[in-house]
Amino acid sequence: MLTLRDQCIQLKPSWLPALLLIPTLYGLGWLVTWPLIPLGLPPERHSLIGTLISFLLLLGLLPRWARLRWMSRNGWTALGLSARRCKGRKPIFPALFGGMVLALILLCIVLLPVLLGSWGYWIGEGSLDRIVNALLLSLGVGLAEEVIFRAWLWRELNERTSPAAALLIQALVFSLVHTRFNLGIGPMLGLLIGLFLLGLALALQRRLDGGSLWGCIGLHGGLVGGWFLIQSGLVQMSPDAPAWLVGPGGMSSNPLGGLVGIGGLLMLLAVQLTAVARAALPVTGARNAS
Repeated sequence: MLTLRDQCIQLKPSWLPALLLIPTLYGLGWLVTWPLIPLGLPPERHSLIGTLISFLLLLGLLPRWARLRWMSRNGWTALGLSARRCKGRKPIFPALFGGMVLALILLCIVLLPVLLGSWGYWIGEGSLDRIVNALLLSLGVGLAEEVIFRAWLWRELNERTSPAAALLIQALVFSLVHTRFNLGIGPMLGLLIGLFLLGLALALQRRLDGGSLWGCIGLHGGLVGGWFLIQSGLVQMSPDAPAWLVGPGGMSSNPLGGLVGIGGLLMLLAVQLTAVARAALPVTGARNAS
């Protein structure tokens, strides 16, 4: 006899559970933390704790989701998180380290013109608190968002659409979720393009790592944590630094939306596609990656 959870996972039409999953879990996380508000929990903490609870609920649900909807015996392997050795799959730490190296290279591509063009200068102020915050931000954001976009969403789209459509849609959804629509048309389009390219690069990284999600986590988290560390003490940015270089957003700029960041992502994609071709890997298949 199927439980209520299993019945919800197998609702018809088949796309309905996927559409409802994230909003439902987010609402549950909010409801769990709602009684803490009268006790004096600050609004920003309420949002953070609620999001954390929602993500933990997602992690608890995904193995069963993988078994019922993807016919996968091992949900953690299907998600690319398992430490179990699989043929062609890169081990956790080499994949994670490789992703972080790629993030460092992309950040340097943006940072070098800033420093050489006098749009910023190196101050190198790094406290233990800032480093710990950067590491937590890197791992937290990288893990959570890659589980959602490059593990769950990409595989779910692969089951419902063609592999090529799944690859493009997951990158498009990723870019739309992260774009700030109050920036104006030009900056917004730049950010949409940069984030879309990053979504493609992260998916290709998973293919190159044989289905392991840890390279994506290292690349994504390294970009987030690294840029936080740069802005919080390593480099003093000039208010006159152009958006085409440091990206749109002013003091909260995102370098992926600038021309330099987009150029760096295009170079990364070219390298990844060459590596995929040499290894004779299918570019689009999330199913084969898990």
